[in-house]
Amino acid sequence: MNSNRRIVIFVLSSCLLYFLFSLLGSLFHLNWPVFKRINLIADVITKDTTAVATDSLSATALVAPPLLIENKASKDFTVYVKPRFITDFNVDTTQPALLRLMQKLHELKKGKKRKIRIGYFGDSMIEGDLLTQTLRTLLQGEFGGSGVGFVPVSNPSAKIRQTVTDNFSGGWEEYNFKNAGKNNQLFLSGYLFRGSNDWVEMRDHTIKDSNAVIEKRLFYGYADADAPVSIKVNDNVVSVPAKETFGNMVIGQNKSPYIKVGVSDNRLPLYGISFETESGIIVDNFSFRGISGVEFGAIDTTFLNAVAASTNYDLLVFQYGVNVLFKPNDKNFNWYARLVMPSVKKLKSSFSNADFLIISTADRAFRYDGEYKSAIGIDSLIKLQAGIAYETGACFYNQFSTMGGHNSIVQWADTTPSLANKDYVHPNHRGAAVLAQYFFEAIMKDYKKYTLTQK
Repeated sequence: MNSNRRIVIFVLSSCLLYFLFSLLGSLFHLNWPVFKRINLIADVITKDTTAVATDSLSATALVAPPLLIENKASKDFTVYVKPRFITDFNVDTTQPALLRLMQKLHELKKGKKRKIRIGYFGDSMIEGDLLTQTLRTLLQGEFGGSGVGFVPVSNPSAKIRQTVTDNFSGGWEEYNFKNAGKNNQLFLSGYLFRGSNDWVEMRDHTIKDSNAVIEKRLFYGYADADAPVSIKVNDNVVSVPAKETFGNMVIGQNKSPYIKVGVSDNRLPLYGISFETESGIIVDNFSFRGISGVEFGAIDTTFLNAVAASTNYDLLVFQYGVNVLFKPNDKNFNWYARLVMPSVKKLKSSFSNADFLIISTADRAFRYDGEYKSAIGIDSLIKLQAGIAYETGACFYNQFSTMGGHNSIVQWADTTPSLANKDYVHPNHRGAAVLAQYFFEAIMKDYKKYTLTQK
């Protein structure tokens, strides 16, 4: 009898603790990894309890400075719902949204020798160069250029990425968005590496022109050393400046798509290598799985300014959101606006010469009543993302409506051949190529608007 009583007390105590954990997690938006997929009261509390208003845009009044979606004679916020369309919310839709980028593309098209560099930020939706590999091919085919762009020393998709082979030794120290601690000089990729008798070798598989001369550029950071640090590039010794906050230098310039770099001094932080031509389009894939874009707010501003001064970006693309939709019943994302706004403003400020484009989350589905459907809060999140673009002076592109809107991820996953995985979150290679094609066509529509103004 005593044994049975102990069992009953144990079960009741466990249930009570479980209930308290679930309640605290829902009320205070806490996240214990053990309970990540379990919530005892999820069916009772069906809204994001960290929100203080029901409408995503009005709720963002808590953002400092607040999001104020005001009616302006020259602006039309409602255009954010339009698919396959890049907007700066200007009521005059005959004018290009990405004006500075279009001017540069036009100059390149007319024969001026220049680089146009695009940094495409995202989570696992673009991991392994998904979407960006097709976008890069299309843009380089239209405007010229060759090379895969920036490649980090290592990342989780290194072995599955098709556009570059990236082999490396096992001794590298890796710092990233997840483990960096107080290290606030991570590169735009979210990574920093230090090596002691370590090496990395890369081969670019995107180069179709065997006569193209490819610059191999090393991206590196500040080394706590009194003299330049020596590295080995293929069979040659190369000196890297020690005291630059951020630098990139050509360590190879030839027709070879291959390079190997060896590092023996771990005082020198390395970020990666870029393969690019002297003129044309460069598309850097900055994918980091599991993030929402808020992480960039922790990077040191002085460091970001040094990156911008050393590596001129003409367009920054900011595509996040799917990891914000981690709870099926969330409808209000005011907390996300408060967290991500500093990142957007910091990047826009540091890279002030670049156009900035926010791309909304794509569709993602949860199981509701035994059936997969679009997340019930997805409209609110997209409206909020458009509001952030509107408030900060960024441009906006609606990936969700471009896919086909509600339940499109389910249709993509269930079609034959499929365009998305059965997790009902991630487009596959075929689907990513479709999205890249749509985005390229939207860029070309914007470009055509600019060319019409030049006649």
